[in-house]
Amino acid sequence: MSTSPLRFGLCTFSCHRHWEAVRAKQPGTQFTGPVSFLDYGHRLGAAGVQTRVQNDEFARQMRERCDALGAYYEGDVRLPRKPEDVAAFDSDVRWAKAAGASVARAVLMGGRRYEVFKSLTEFRNYQTGCRRTLQLVEPVLRKHGLKLAIENHKDQLIHEMIPMLRELGSEWVGVCVDTGNNIALLEEPHAVVEALAPMAFSVHLKDMAVQPAPDGFLLSEVPLGTGFLDLPKIIKALHAANPSIVFNIEMGTRDPLHVPCLTQAYWATFPQRPASELAKAMASVHDHPPKADPPSITGKPMAQQIGDEEANNRRCIEWMKAVQA
Repeated sequence: MSTSPLRFGLCTFSCHRHWEAVRAKQPGTQFTGPVSFLDYGHRLGAAGVQTRVQNDEFARQMRERCDALGAYYEGDVRLPRKPEDVAAFDSDVRWAKAAGASVARAVLMGGRRYEVFKSLTEFRNYQTGCRRTLQLVEPVLRKHGLKLAIENHKDQLIHEMIPMLRELGSEWVGVCVDTGNNIALLEEPHAVVEALAPMAFSVHLKDMAVQPAPDGFLLSEVPLGTGFLDLPKIIKALHAANPSIVFNIEMGTRDPLHVPCLTQAYWATFPQRPASELAKAMASVHDHPPKADPPSITGKPMAQQIGDEEANNRRCIEWMKAVQA
């Protein structure tokens, strides 16, 4: 592993229950915007945050606060879908850069492939749109000198995502490697990390638990070190590929996600995948029972959800500190 120190912090979704309370204007929240989110993360022991800033004043405050704390900041930007959206994207990039970011994360699609698309034609149209989007954003990124980290977000298989980025061929566009997402697409998570590491600009670091379900399996984020991923191996591969990379913890405190891979509808956008891939994925599910009950939020008051979320993030940060020691 590189001798440069590991840097780790929090991304927005690691505190999504808390952010939901902020949006609902509930009393007692510990942060209300991006700068106070940085302060909150710092109190928990995080070295920085990955989140969105949306105006010049927030950008100025974020940069000043990061300088005061010795913290890092990574942006989170919204991608344009058509040429008339590029001006708003330019503002997002400019604010992220002004706030001190050298990297910003983005997603090409917010949903899950097997839920959004009902046919292979729909998915291929989406891929065409992705290529168009990347062509729109590249000149903006180059102009402002900001690197864009596209997350593998339960949308594309590795052999689909990597050629798309290589086709663009830009030093300004790489990957935010999510260490658990592609399990939902039945890809082996450690192989996914190894494949994406050479293009990695940022990381969403998570550990995962799986449980069988009647029509597939349940997938959960769990505190680092309590799931089935080989996190030391993953961290070593990513840090070696990019010694300046930061590890944004993404501990999603929520109900387990349902992956209905034993249904016909799930396979609508996956042509010619061998049955062995399903067999291997389900074997892994059965071979890795959860070490403890995965997180859940159904039936819990918001205050308890936020408390559970903070406890989970604290456990993740303590685990990262122990790895770094």
